[in-house]
Amino acid sequence: MRKRINRAISRAKYAATGGAVGGAVGGLISPKAASTGAGIGALVGAMVGEKWADAEPVVERAKETAKSKAGDRLGSAE
Repeated sequence: MRKRINRAISRAKYAATGGAVGGAVGGLISPKAASTGAGIGALVGAMVGEKWADAEPVVERAKETAKSKAGDRLGSAE
C-alpha cells in the first residue's frame, strides 16, 4: 500500500511541475498554446514521476554502495 501511495504522490508532484513548466513555455507563444503546453507537460511529468518512483530505491542503494566503497578506500589510505 505504501508503495502505491508513494508512486501516486511522485506522479502528482512531477505532473504538477511539468504542467507549470509546459504552460509557461506555451504561454510565451500564445494563450492557446499555454493550455496545450500545460497538458503535454503534465503528461510528461507524470511519466517521469512514475519512472522515478520505481527507480528511487535502486538509486539510493547505489549511492550507499558508492559511499561505503569510497569510505573503504579513504580509510585504508590513512
